[in-house]
Amino acid sequence: MVASIARGSAGGAIVAPMSDAGALSFPAPPEARAGGSPDAEPRLQAGGPQEWRVSGDWTLLALRGRYEEFRQRVATAAAEPGDALWDLRALGRLDTAGALTLWQGWGQKPPRRLLWLPEHVTLFAQFLQPGALPRRGPRLGPGVEAASLQLVAFARHGLDIVALTGRLLLDLVQVLRHPSLIGWREISANVFRTGAQALPITALVGFLVGLTLSYLISKQLKTYGADIFVINILGLAVLRELGPLLAAIIVAGRSGSAMTAQIGVMRVTQELDALSVMGISHTVRLVLPKVVALAVSLPLVALWTSALMLLGGMAAAGAQLGLSPLQFLHTLPSVVEPANLWLGWSKSVIFGALIALLASHFGLRVKPNTESLGQSVTQSVVTAITLVIVVDAIFAVLFSNVGI
Repeated sequence: MVASIARGSAGGAIVAPMSDAGALSFPAPPEARAGGSPDAEPRLQAGGPQEWRVSGDWTLLALRGRYEEFRQRVATAAAEPGDALWDLRALGRLDTAGALTLWQGWGQKPPRRLLWLPEHVTLFAQFLQPGALPRRGPRLGPGVEAASLQLVAFARHGLDIVALTGRLLLDLVQVLRHPSLIGWREISANVFRTGAQALPITALVGFLVGLTLSYLISKQLKTYGADIFVINILGLAVLRELGPLLAAIIVAGRSGSAMTAQIGVMRVTQELDALSVMGISHTVRLVLPKVVALAVSLPLVALWTSALMLLGGMAAAGAQLGLSPLQFLHTLPSVVEPANLWLGWSKSVIFGALIALLASHFGLRVKPNTESLGQSVTQSVVTAITLVIVVDAIFAVLFSNVGI
């Protein structure tokens, strides 16, 4: 326990106990300077019996080359018998170097009687944090401990995502009751960024994947004389699985990372704190427009990607097997049931909402530093792609008898 003492006008003392993490602050005495000058000398003087007064500038420049000298002087004063009063209110300037010099001179613990200013509390608080104390060695093996930490982190992410989903649903009900709260401009902008601007890259990738897939399938079917079945295999695989999955993976890497970075930068620049101060919900203003926009745009992008994949497959089938485009387009509707198209669209809606939700989740967890921003963007993309594949596998099992 640390105690701060303020001397009254009658010469008595008022003792206020406090925890090690902070202290009561008192106004600076009249003789304290409002600001130190660059050449102010650091001083440690006896202000009376059992009282030490610290004054001057205790900064990196003022203490240059004299750290050990002042550390020894502070240690000698602190080692005297009795509980001396330390008065820091006359300090002109104090930075981390000066605070560390005092802290080490005190024996890495604050004096029992201490007077300081509010701005001094933050400097000394960094030495009182539990993270600065030595940790005990792990009781379990390093592998088990690392696995347990990852499991705990995974559970925390799961709870945070569930909580974010709950807030999103509650805000969605409120928005439906009050349509004026709907951010149409944000939704429109996100549809343009995640949908329209993603068409070129998805078209290129879809065409090349369809071309490669059809070429490999045609080469195998040609061996058995089953050339026509390339339309069945290609149409079913593209419309049901590959089109929505490929579009979701591209959008997760392209648009999901951008969403996480956008919200993360708002955290770094304290824009999220400003929204909270103004009473604006993060989910209504940021999360909901992104989820709605991506749930709307991704099915359209998936349809576009599937069409380009079929176009590439049709080109490869014509070159490898001699199938004409008219024969390909005429046979495709008869061998692929419409249920496969609706199933692909349904998955795309879920994929879009899931990608936007994960991107917003990791964006809101960004800490106000650039390293955390980069880590959150990476985690967002990896988690989104992984969950998209997992959800697609679940759909494949649950609807294995639909449309086949």
